[in-house]
Amino acid sequence: MPETWFNVRWPDDSRSRCYSPSSTTTEFFEAGAAYPVPEFMRRSRDALTHAGERVRAKYGYACSASAEQLIAIERRAMAFSGDAAARVLVEGFER
Repeated sequence: MPETWFNVRWPDDSRSRCYSPSSTTTEFFEAGAAYPVPEFMRRSRDALTHAGERVRAKYGYACSASAEQLIAIERRAMAFSGDAAARVLVEGFER
């Protein structure tokens, strides 16, 4: 269950390096794909919840870093909630 970082570019061209405790994140995003903000948020919730549950299954406790990353993504995405055309680009993954 190697930790994975995924790099995203927000609609305002700023970038974030996001953490996941599990490489299963790559199953939820495609490198080079741009997602509308609501779709990116849905995928982020699914990916980070899934990754956190994998940690729980293996170690008996949830991954607080995964939950904190989701909170950070949700806060950042709020800046674009009124822009229906806004898209988030998943630039790639690092392990």
